[in-house]
Amino acid sequence: MDADVIVIGAGIVGAACAQALAQAGRRVLVLDAAIGGATGAGMGHLVVMDDNAAELELSRHSVAQWRELAPRMSDDCAYSACGTLWIAANDEEMAEAERKQQRLRAHGIGSRLLDARELASAEPALRKGLSGALEVPGDGILYAPNAARWLLTQNTESIRVEHAKVEAIEDDGTLRLADGSRRTAPQVVLANGIQATTLCPELPIRPKKGHLLVTDRYPGTVHHQLVELGYVTSAHHSEGDSVAFNVQPRPTGQLLVGSSRQFDTTDPAVEAPMLARMLQRTLDYLPGLANLNAVRSWTGMRAASPDGLPLLGKHPWREKLWLAVGHEGLGVTTAPGSAHLLAALMTGATPDFDAAPYAPRSLREFA
Repeated sequence: MDADVIVIGAGIVGAACAQALAQAGRRVLVLDAAIGGATGAGMGHLVVMDDNAAELELSRHSVAQWRELAPRMSDDCAYSACGTLWIAANDEEMAEAERKQQRLRAHGIGSRLLDARELASAEPALRKGLSGALEVPGDGILYAPNAARWLLTQNTESIRVEHAKVEAIEDDGTLRLADGSRRTAPQVVLANGIQATTLCPELPIRPKKGHLLVTDRYPGTVHHQLVELGYVTSAHHSEGDSVAFNVQPRPTGQLLVGSSRQFDTTDPAVEAPMLARMLQRTLDYLPGLANLNAVRSWTGMRAASPDGLPLLGKHPWREKLWLAVGHEGLGVTTAPGSAHLLAALMTGATPDFDAAPYAPRSLREFA
């Protein structure tokens, strides 16, 4: 045996799984093809989401874990406790902000409603006429590629990383690598995002392409992560291309601008029409962006499951195989919670929260 557990994928989810398993006393081999993925392409937000109870529970536990890790993380992880402002463009969205506050409060998450005047004071660059916002100060951001690397260095006596491409998972759980060699372990974790479908084509995962743009350095332009309250309906509905306003102040003074979603394409090219739609949406909220210089734009592929929740648990029929896939746009946020849950299940421990909503329970989920 090459290890107690082999983790396929060294992105943020795979790294978190490796670290959690090492903490549980397992010797872990991480195999990574080094082709880049969603961890390197995403925004790196750490945000409690409440689309449904299961998402709220996973993101709540995960953001709390990130806050605990933050004092120990290396500076290049660029963690910032900037908080999130959920922007209400009108009275209807302000009512939703109040409902959101109630949902968060019921789970012990602190937040504060801002009226129009308070919002303008907190973020002067936003356009006039907005109704207000909900501030969630416990949210944050980080630079996910470096955070993943940092996680893999926390238990070097238990975690070994090998840059190798896995070509196939054989029936007995043996991994066949591109160079023809094989790796074996009693348990295997599949945590390589959208690439997971090349090894498990039965997984119900679809690509969601997203565009991002980063500006030059303009310190103090924006102070919080800014997200429109229409984000869920405009960017997370299940079909069709969409854009939503989402801007982050990076610790460098740059602004990271999102977001867009396109289903069922793996073409990495930046598409001018989609980028223009996304930027126009941003200008609707942050008109001064038109006067800032952009440094570059790029795309990435999120791995989306049918119900928006990640698949965390044992594969229904593949012996030895465990799944940590399908995180869509919340992989960075939910990596530590996902890892804790999976490590508990794999070692026979009791998770801190119910694993059932994320479990691949039946073959129907793989239709």
